[in-house]
Amino acid sequence: MDINSSNIEAIVRQVLNDMKGTQAPSSSASGGNIPSTAHVAMLTELEKFEVKEFPMPAVGDDDILVKVEGCGVCGTDAHEFKRDPFGLIPVALGHEGTGEIVKMGKNVKKDSAGKPLTLGDKVVTCMIFKDNPDITMFDLNKQNVGGADVYGLLPDDDIHLNGWFSDYLLIRGGSTVFNVSDLDLDSRILIEPCAVLIHAVERAKTTGILRFNSRVVVQGCGPIGLICIAVLRTMGIENIVAVDGEAKRLEFAKEMGADKTVNFKDHKGIEALTAAVKDAFGGYEADFAFQCTGSPVAHSNIYKFIRNGGGLCELGFFINGGDATINPHFDICSKEITTVGSWVYTLRDYATTFDFLKRAKAIGLPMEKLITHKFPLEQINEALKTNLNMEGLKIAIVNK
Repeated sequence: MDINSSNIEAIVRQVLNDMKGTQAPSSSASGGNIPSTAHVAMLTELEKFEVKEFPMPAVGDDDILVKVEGCGVCGTDAHEFKRDPFGLIPVALGHEGTGEIVKMGKNVKKDSAGKPLTLGDKVVTCMIFKDNPDITMFDLNKQNVGGADVYGLLPDDDIHLNGWFSDYLLIRGGSTVFNVSDLDLDSRILIEPCAVLIHAVERAKTTGILRFNSRVVVQGCGPIGLICIAVLRTMGIENIVAVDGEAKRLEFAKEMGADKTVNFKDHKGIEALTAAVKDAFGGYEADFAFQCTGSPVAHSNIYKFIRNGGGLCELGFFINGGDATINPHFDICSKEITTVGSWVYTLRDYATTFDFLKRAKAIGLPMEKLITHKFPLEQINEALKTNLNMEGLKIAIVNK
């Protein structure tokens, strides 16, 4: 039998076809059957998502096609749904998502932390940094990431697969991506909001005031405040007082690690509320405070809870919630309060978040109970309304 190089190439090609049951290898690796179209929940007008069908885009040599498994509903999504403050309509939302790699370009070898990537791996995305030299994995103090892009808040284009409220997402070359195959689906859905709190606590630590034995008050027990308590608890901080106006959320705050709780509805006026917080600390003011509500009134009040020389991290205002009134002499100068602001997260915070979620589970914190409602993609309008009505805690879209 005359076997030359052409015959060998044909035989190898045939063997590969027989093994994979697919066409011969191309520039992209593919796992399983990929449909010719994808479904995207497109916000087409205020308070109206439409599930649209678009052609599946080509996967470039540096791209990754992800089959979406789930995505949390963020307060930012709710604000966009209600008011379109960023002027993005029509837009594919969803930035707390995760899914499985089903196709990847030939140049894709590893994630943003250097971990190998292969078909079937579970991934999340972080920021799209636009090649900004001042924001890198290992030098995070030059500026924050407020100017970066994120999947789920991108203007619509001819690809359309731009947000995690969909059944497929195309991660473009140059984006950040992390392999999180060692985390379960609920944990992966919580990565993005947890990273917000990892970053906030890291900012708080820069003051030198937040320590192992600190008395810490957390104001606001929505998902952000509850996760804040969990992060503090995994650090070994136990003397935590949670402040909120909903009894059920305060009860859950104890499950997440708060030692005491204060319901502000039980106390008339800031003097009475301050006294209640001090009583919860055994007669002391807090060493450090986290303000997680986004309420200007709450921001004005929280200074009263903090001791002379204490610290404050403000992270509640992800959008413009209005002006807060404080007295600079009494609230800041005479007490020498050290204040830091916190805005989203960095790449390193994402990597830290993976370890936080494992640690939280190891010490028995019920992180999975934060996800109180799960909706299919077809019911996304109901999911957003559930969020706006403040029913439950974390709302999620989960694909079958």
